[in-house]
Amino acid sequence: MGQHRAIVIGGGIGGLTAALALHRQGIPATVHERAASLEPVGAGLALAPNALRALDRLGVGPRLRARATAHPAVGIRHPSGRWLVRTTSAAVRTHFGDTVAAVARAEVIAALVDALPEGTVRTGSPATVTDPGDDRRPAVVRTGEGDQEAALVVAADGIHSATRGLLFPHHPGPRYSGFTTWRAIVTPDRRPAAAGEVWGPGRLAGIAPLAEDRVYVYGAALAPAGARATDERAELQRLFGDWCAPVPQLFALAEPDRLLRNDVRELADPLPAHHHGRVALLGDAAHAMCPFLGQGACQAIEDALVLASPLTPATDPVTTLPAYTAARLPRTTAVATASRRTGSLVALHTPAATLLRTTTLTLAGLLPTRTLLGRTTAIYDWQPPALRTGA
Repeated sequence: MGQHRAIVIGGGIGGLTAALALHRQGIPATVHERAASLEPVGAGLALAPNALRALDRLGVGPRLRARATAHPAVGIRHPSGRWLVRTTSAAVRTHFGDTVAAVARAEVIAALVDALPEGTVRTGSPATVTDPGDDRRPAVVRTGEGDQEAALVVAADGIHSATRGLLFPHHPGPRYSGFTTWRAIVTPDRRPAAAGEVWGPGRLAGIAPLAEDRVYVYGAALAPAGARATDERAELQRLFGDWCAPVPQLFALAEPDRLLRNDVRELADPLPAHHHGRVALLGDAAHAMCPFLGQGACQAIEDALVLASPLTPATDPVTTLPAYTAARLPRTTAVATASRRTGSLVALHTPAATLLRTTTLTLAGLLPTRTLLGRTTAIYDWQPPALRTGA
């Protein structure tokens, strides 16, 4: 089959991380991105310790940590402003050995692209798998430059992945979670004193200070699928206008043409595998999950390291893909389930249910910090596999 080369479909965080990890292993990879540019969808994200450790393996972790802002108070508040659960960035770092870095998606994309060899990413270049291949023949991908063969195809083509539909045509695909979300990056006159989320009946708002005095602000609320408002900022004021400062003030700063609204869809039914033939599914294409644990991009980054780590220029990738599924399917299913359960708590909206939730969170907030943070240990303590050095 000649040199083992890879084709990556999708130029989001997962696809770019996979391409960089493959290059570090000596596997040439080309990224085909349908969009005309790599303008990132989504405003910001939280890189948890598990993802930061993986990015360290690729040499881009320090750059992104340098763009993060430490928060003196982090946790969950009541709409009145009263803290229910609270900790600090310092406590998170002490417990996990690292922080949760809130950064703009554009900064993550830029860091990954800058680390890749020039010419790796081809924008305005849709690509479609026409043959997943097997242990005797290569995979075939149709591109604007014609059909191309590859020893490995990484399908990082998102929640509505055409590749997933080809490989697993009987899978029901993504379903609506019941939540819609709004996201924006704004620049207030004064940086918020606290970060984290505010939980109210059937909805939440989140605040994450970024570099350069910017703030990532987001909201989630129960809503019918496909519902839209004529004025989304007015809708946010309707939902959050009487909540504690600075939630309504931050939403009011969102520029209408930069305020993103998206329904949350998830793969509630796990796939039977994360690969078929010579094609590996990665990120949302493999395990789209609710955003309530902030692990969507983090799990895609993990995927990329696990996929690339056993490969060398002499290794046929098809022999390593069963181990990729074996490592990733149970973990991503567990993380997705935990995120869905958190969403079910946010979804509580009757007075009795929200009172019980508030009481439960308040009691949890009285626990020792070590006990409180220990609830995320299974996610945050993940350690990335080693990659080749000098590649």
